[in-house]
Amino acid sequence: MLTGHRTWVFDQKPVIISTGTVGGPFEADGLLAEDFDILHSDLWLKQDSYEKAHKVLLEEACQRAIEKAKLQKEQIQFFLGGDLINQITPTSFACRTLGTPYLGLFGACSTSMEGLALGAYLINTKGANYLLTGASSHNTSVEKQFRYPTEYGGQKPPTAQWTVTGAGVALLSDSGDGPRVTSATIGRVIDMGMTDPFNMGGAMAPAAVDTIEAHFTERNIDPSYYDLIVTGDLGQIGHEVSLELFKKHGTPIREEQYQDCGLMIYREGQPVLAGGSGPGCSATVVYGHLLNRMKKGEFKRMLVVATGALLSPLSFQQNETIPCIAHAVSIEYGGEQRS
Repeated sequence: MLTGHRTWVFDQKPVIISTGTVGGPFEADGLLAEDFDILHSDLWLKQDSYEKAHKVLLEEACQRAIEKAKLQKEQIQFFLGGDLINQITPTSFACRTLGTPYLGLFGACSTSMEGLALGAYLINTKGANYLLTGASSHNTSVEKQFRYPTEYGGQKPPTAQWTVTGAGVALLSDSGDGPRVTSATIGRVIDMGMTDPFNMGGAMAPAAVDTIEAHFTERNIDPSYYDLIVTGDLGQIGHEVSLELFKKHGTPIREEQYQDCGLMIYREGQPVLAGGSGPGCSATVVYGHLLNRMKKGEFKRMLVVATGALLSPLSFQQNETIPCIAHAVSIEYGGEQRS
């Protein structure tokens, strides 16, 4: 199953048998609103704190995925997931409600594909029959922790991104119908010495490029194998930087083939600056919009590369630079599924 130094090829090709996606008011006004299972009209979700609302997002996404698969939650053997809030408490508290054996993950905005890669590994090695994996974020709870509370009214530079309020989960199985997870390349921590927390895309781009190029090398394929290569949330700045790096390295990725979830989720005119971000960004776009397009036959193979900046308020206060990571997972549906 190990191919090269850090790539897994899944011979059993675990199946995504259902998904659940939940969004907030900004996502309801965005380009992909029709691809969400549930949309909320306010950020509070009838809770008395944004962190509690964040927990509800994930609970609802899990419940919807289980219902769509016509299963009971007792049949789910593991949940793998995480978020950005201190000690991933929204995810942990949601799993208190779910009651499923739980593996908490922190990969910042790369968590969605970290969870999918590890979940597929468990299914592929017969470590589980059914498991849930996903990630979530809440705009206002994240702003309060990493930047300034919304009420403060602090101005942001054009390089900043808008944290998605949303949760996306996938229900993986060893059998059934649906898109299949065929391989995963685990990222390395890449730190280019950047310190600006308002330019996450620029900081994360080298990690995305490193993982994508390692994936091609270790699988002995070229970019043309995929109909779509999509990063998690590099936004406008990171997307441009990564294209420049591919060109510099001679990696033949076509611009029309290479997209970013943070540039897809919102419409023109929404004040999101450089685009969307947060663990919920790639989770909702992939498990909602992109898998829906796959099932319609628009494309057969995609490589999803979720990117994460592994900083914290404490590391920023200590004048640390920003270490970043990216995990890549290939998903295939329809036609020949090659290994």
